[in-house]
Amino acid sequence: MSKSIPNKDLIGKGLRSLLQNMDAEYKNPAGKVQPAAIEKAVATNRVALANIVVNPKNPRKDFDQKALQELANSIKLHDIIQPLTVSSLSDGKYQLIAGERRFRAAKLAGLLDVPAYIRQVNDKELLELALLENLQRVDLNEIEIALSYQRMMDELSYTQEQVADRMGKDRSTVANVIRLLRLPPAIQLSVRRGELSMGHARALIALDVVDAQLVAFKEILAKGLSVRQTEALVQQLKKSLPAVKKTTNSTSSSPYKRIEDKLASHFSTRVKIKTNKDGSGQLIIEYYTQEEFNKILGLLNAPLD
Repeated sequence: MSKSIPNKDLIGKGLRSLLQNMDAEYKNPAGKVQPAAIEKAVATNRVALANIVVNPKNPRKDFDQKALQELANSIKLHDIIQPLTVSSLSDGKYQLIAGERRFRAAKLAGLLDVPAYIRQVNDKELLELALLENLQRVDLNEIEIALSYQRMMDELSYTQEQVADRMGKDRSTVANVIRLLRLPPAIQLSVRRGELSMGHARALIALDVVDAQLVAFKEILAKGLSVRQTEALVQQLKKSLPAVKKTTNSTSSSPYKRIEDKLASHFSTRVKIKTNKDGSGQLIIEYYTQEEFNKILGLLNAPLD
């Protein structure tokens, strides 16, 4: 599958429009935006959690504690994949603009600092221009593109339609790229490191069960499957999913499937629960390398002495 390429003609028009409205401090004498300003707008920095202040105007007040703990456990394994966004305050601290759920989960995970974008004051035009310029780079992977699209939506209040219009793409194309951010962290990181191609990742999106996605992911790495082979594997797994649903359709067994998916996401590997009529059973957590085994032990807080 081909990589998502922005429509440079349409983006160029957008850039020219933004330049006309941008503050002079961001431009050079020739009237063009300063490269340093763009770099600063898209750069990721590590910011101490103790220096981040939650925005009191954030309308969201209630957070699911179980979901936060699950995210915290994932962060312990993979760090934060999607950086927070903050703005500088006069006292040297930072106010949180976007990512309060990640901020709270990072605290639970015991992190001392987090990756963050640092916004400038009144820089909406600069941020949009920086994101559009950055999206024209040829070395971006699809996860980075998805994060930029998501940032447009989170910080510029764009809809998917508006992002698509800015990028000169169909809304469905933008939606499919953003869907990559729903993949388990282990798969997202593999794409970012170049271990997994965009074609593989897109094929895995078709599996809407985390457990199945992780099974296919392990198979790809273990056997070096091509994109076409991965698509065939996904079709096989999709055919097996209805059979699983039939056997877990009763009220007594359906909760176990949800628990399997949650545990699979938590441990980033396949998890199976087998139950017996007498109430006994087995909880099977698969691992494929010694490193994965050690990570699972760490998440279980299992003593090795």
